[in-house]
Amino acid sequence: MEAAALKYDFRSDTVTRPSAAMRAVIASAEVGDDVFGDDPTVKQLEARAAEIIGKEAALFVSSGTQSNLIALMTHCERGDEYIVGQQAHCYRWEAGGAAVLGSIQPQPLDNAADGTIPLAAIEAAIKPDDPHFARTRLLALENTIGGKVLPTAYVLAATALAKRLGLSCHLDGARLFNAAVALGTPAATLAQPFDTVSVCLSKGLGAPVGSVLVGAKAAIARARRWRKMLGGGMRQAGILAAAGLYALEHNVERLAEDHANARTLAQGLAKLPGLTVTQPDTNIVFVDVEASRAPAFAAHLAEHGIGVVSTYGSTRQRWVTHLDVDAQAVSDALSVASKFLLR
Repeated sequence: MEAAALKYDFRSDTVTRPSAAMRAVIASAEVGDDVFGDDPTVKQLEARAAEIIGKEAALFVSSGTQSNLIALMTHCERGDEYIVGQQAHCYRWEAGGAAVLGSIQPQPLDNAADGTIPLAAIEAAIKPDDPHFARTRLLALENTIGGKVLPTAYVLAATALAKRLGLSCHLDGARLFNAAVALGTPAATLAQPFDTVSVCLSKGLGAPVGSVLVGAKAAIARARRWRKMLGGGMRQAGILAAAGLYALEHNVERLAEDHANARTLAQGLAKLPGLTVTQPDTNIVFVDVEASRAPAFAAHLAEHGIGVVSTYGSTRQRWVTHLDVDAQAVSDALSVASKFLLR
């Protein structure tokens, strides 16, 4: 279904559109050539992102996929490997970029139900210093992962283990602020154990484009070189950076509304026959649909302008709440679902 045909788009929080206020700051943004280091708005965004996330420096990039790839290439050389979860975005959903473009070998490990990677599995996967093996250089975690918030005690234990054994640590924090709001913990606290952190501006924060990679000054200097090599150097990028600045200043605390709407949605769907609902930590609701009804239910939602992501023959659906679907949207979507499942 095309987005234009949707009344309510629950497919992802990437579908958000800039508000009138965000468009105004985009239109008035002061710009320069960022490849020359002349764009004042990009500089302002990078400084503010680094400050909020508690790192020395930041780099504005076009996407979360590019941000993760740059981070992996910053930490690893050709023939190195990174340890990562099977369900992690930087392994599963980024087209194999680390291997293809970075010559970096992924060592994927099974994620537990809560999104963690068992500590014993991490330790067992770290290769000895032997020329037969790729050199294990990095542990990559993701928070949130599938909408789940990683337990803070686990993150501290996993990163401590990695560093004790000589690894660097990267966090795919595309939805880091969702985790921070859900836990009532500053984003900088969640980011502290990691050498680099990638944060997406164009998901729940509502900017149209962009992510930031944050870390130590030396790491970000290396990352800037990789960004150029990967074609990520942009010119008058302040137009985009202005949206990111607005998102950081205005759209973080309101993520709590998305979480509340997701809980309401999950609770309502769980009451309907034929559905098994995973209660959300943040803004992502997974719904397993009885196989005999799944295709027709997916079609019914689409016919009524409700956009969701369906997989495995429509038996598993993902619903994502965001700033463009409010409480009324949730109520209307539940009404549409009820009319099919209760008839």
